[in-house]
Amino acid sequence: MEERECAYEKLEETEEKAELLRDRFRLSVIAIAEAEAKKQGLEIAESVVACISDLAFKFTELLANDVWLFAQHAGRKSINMEDVILSAHRNEHLLGLLRSFSHDLKGKEPKAGKVRKRPLKEDTES
Repeated sequence: MEERECAYEKLEETEEKAELLRDRFRLSVIAIAEAEAKKQGLEIAESVVACISDLAFKFTELLANDVWLFAQHAGRKSINMEDVILSAHRNEHLLGLLRSFSHDLKGKEPKAGKVRKRPLKEDTES
């Protein structure tokens, strides 16, 4: 009985976190849409902004599922940049941007220098 209660509490906590994340995502999309409309000197109806935020969230859910499936298909448990790039294969412009971004990131990574191994005692005694 206690195990069921514990599992139920964990499920509830997970759902609450997911709902909070969804709300934050939607608020961010709304803020971006309103800022862009303001930059362009346009007015945007609240219903349109709400629709944009819902579509953006649904698209993000689909994208997350796609990259997870790509990683799983490759036999990995974690998603990497190649999975994200692969998800954009139908959008040439986005594909180019992601490849460029990935290349820039790789250029900023610290380069691993050659690590010298200490010689074994046997090698130094000869």
